[in-house]
Amino acid sequence: MPLKNKTWASSAVTFFSYGHSPPEVLQSPWKLSAGGLGQLGVGLAKLLRKRYGKNNVILSDIRKPQNSIFHSGPFIYSDILDYKNLREIVVNNRITWLVHYSALLSAVGEANVALARSVNITGLHNILDIAAEHGLRLFVPSTIGAFGPTSPRNPTPDLCVQRPRTIYGVSKVHAELMGEYYHHRYGLDFRCLRYPGIISADSMPGGGTTDYAVQIFHDAIKTGKFECNLRPDTRLPMMYIDDCLRATLEVMEAPAETLSMRTYNINAMSFTPEELAQELQKQMPELEVTYEVDPVRQAIADSWPMNFDDSNARNDWAWKHDYDLPELVQTMLNFFGSETRMARFN
Repeated sequence: MPLKNKTWASSAVTFFSYGHSPPEVLQSPWKLSAGGLGQLGVGLAKLLRKRYGKNNVILSDIRKPQNSIFHSGPFIYSDILDYKNLREIVVNNRITWLVHYSALLSAVGEANVALARSVNITGLHNILDIAAEHGLRLFVPSTIGAFGPTSPRNPTPDLCVQRPRTIYGVSKVHAELMGEYYHHRYGLDFRCLRYPGIISADSMPGGGTTDYAVQIFHDAIKTGKFECNLRPDTRLPMMYIDDCLRATLEVMEAPAETLSMRTYNINAMSFTPEELAQELQKQMPELEVTYEVDPVRQAIADSWPMNFDDSNARNDWAWKHDYDLPELVQTMLNFFGSETRMARFN
């Protein structure tokens, strides 16, 4: 198997990489190396620490963590583009599972294609080689951005024409295919979920096309006004972060013999900016929503699925979401309401 003996320049972006022991060997020494101070990295590390023990999860990043994250469990420095460093972490900590979240998102990637290519593709190659060499179970998330304007959009099945038109999407298709290749060629236990737009209350938008669905809550609470950069009728699949993290854990734990494929769609709900605003206005009738369409983001959204067909995930490993649009809105408002009350108290 080809291996890289190169050390790549450090990347100035967040990256994520996890390693984790399967439940059947939980009592033996193991670690999970988690790279990423973003919402999914921190959230998944928290979930896994609760399930498997604080000291069995190692969170890593090239950025200095906040005190709360640093003291929540093991944290180390690691660079997705430094192959030697990644290899040392896997060997020194006896990593058995690896979750790789490193990526520049859609709109950000289009603004810096060279950096996106380096992080999203070169970083992936490092992870694949290390995982194959050391027999790790590898999870790499994909995205609605892995599809393009010629893909069936409503619904979008697991297997169809993809051909995305963003570097983010191209790199994710590359990850799906390379992971499947390494599975068939080297026996790598590769697992992948195509995430819809992920909505979380405790993080700021990070440059994705679906981030309007997070920003609207921040602006509604702060100013009572929101300007959306997508058309009001732009339908996209979405998911609350708790469902996303649970789906990730479930597919990581699923017995290999239950998986009929290596890359699955997962879905929870599908809505437009107008539908989200109307649901929010049921509880905040004073909210004013206007639309100033960003042509770059709109073009990206128009090439993406309107709705995911995730029937294979539901049949193979019993995936089932908990949050629909009303539950999502109520949960987000509850979070911001408690946060506002705490700020006033302080």
